[in-house]
Amino acid sequence: MERGFYTIMAAQFFSSLADNALLVVAIALLIDLHAPAYLTPMLKFVFVLFYVILAPFVGAFADSMPKGRVMFVSNTIKILGCSLLFFAIHQYYALAAYAVVGLGAAAYSPAKYGILTELLPPEKLVIANGWIEGLTVASIVLGTVLGGVLITPAVSDVLLSFDFPLIDTGIDTALEISIILVATIYAIAAMFNLFIPNTGIDHRAPKKNPLYLIHEFGHCVKLLWRDKLGQISLAVTTLFWGAGATLQFIVLEWAEVVLGYPLNKAAQLQGVVAIGIAIGAVMAARMIALRQAVTVIPLGIAMGIVVMAMTLAHELWIAIILLVLIGGLAGFFVVPMNALLQHRGYILMGAGHSIAVQNFNENLSILVMLSCYALLVLFDVHVYVVIVMFGLFVSAIMTVIRRWHLSNQSKKDSLHLIGARKIIRKQSAASSYDPDK
Repeated sequence: MERGFYTIMAAQFFSSLADNALLVVAIALLIDLHAPAYLTPMLKFVFVLFYVILAPFVGAFADSMPKGRVMFVSNTIKILGCSLLFFAIHQYYALAAYAVVGLGAAAYSPAKYGILTELLPPEKLVIANGWIEGLTVASIVLGTVLGGVLITPAVSDVLLSFDFPLIDTGIDTALEISIILVATIYAIAAMFNLFIPNTGIDHRAPKKNPLYLIHEFGHCVKLLWRDKLGQISLAVTTLFWGAGATLQFIVLEWAEVVLGYPLNKAAQLQGVVAIGIAIGAVMAARMIALRQAVTVIPLGIAMGIVVMAMTLAHELWIAIILLVLIGGLAGFFVVPMNALLQHRGYILMGAGHSIAVQNFNENLSILVMLSCYALLVLFDVHVYVVIVMFGLFVSAIMTVIRRWHLSNQSKKDSLHLIGARKIIRKQSAASSYDPDK
């Protein structure tokens, strides 16, 4: 791997670590503000809202300057959102402040993935995705644990006992010190961003007119969904991220109802799922080549079935085994599909635009699935019913996607396109590509 790749990994690790710690702290803040239960999944809703709203623009923004600079600006916005959370005195103020963090994340994502396709050849993308997903999952484990630890009274009391001579910091509560520490982690990520190498790619944006960008984005969305490989990989990752975001909150509710765990302990079970994802991601990086990416689709069907088995788990050790297995299946099938999607997107339209299209679809899925989950919580549907509905939905959609792919291949083989190099022409790839060629 290029030396700059490891700098990217370090920046991604700390930024994601802060994201996941902040989610737990923000949930604790809503509880402290006596917010109703259905607002808890709305934290993730407002976080990903800007991914959808700004999708036509963040791709062009990511492609308009060196990716390291984009990531630095984005982390700065996240720090601003943390600062606003510090002053939140009402549940809706807290949601608005958390949305600002989501704004920074929306701008960050096309750059963090897009730079991989600029820096590395196609044959290294699965390995690179294994690295980035593995480290991201490690940051999820440590971040959720860190968030849970920070809001634990015994730990927060120790942190608050530190004092600076002649300085009144004004930090008096566990939530305040937690938010400050998370903002510090974002600052560390921003420092790494400054050392990410410039790949030498031309970063001049062809046009800055918003209407043009919206039209171009719509064209890119159609382009990726028309591509026989792009549509399958995009469908898989869209389902995965919507389901993954919802599963985070299902696990929290399940741990509270079945195991009687408070938030700080329940958050650690999210980390158990993340450990499984890391194992699956590493195995996929070692075992699955880019040309074999589509062979992992059946594992998505299996994941939905295993999720339903959670209704049978009443002891912690059984729950841990199931959660690790769920994560392992998810990591093994999403890493190759994500690499395939990045590769096809880069060939068709460029790294930043491709990731923006991916983010739009995946986060629209998150918005829809979290809205459905919030409605189920609002109507007090039992967590077991929610789990069964969730598992059936995932398995059914993955079955449809598998049949869709087999139907595509029976009409015309498109697998030979995997690993192709991008052909640079004077006009944009998005406007010159014919998916039937």
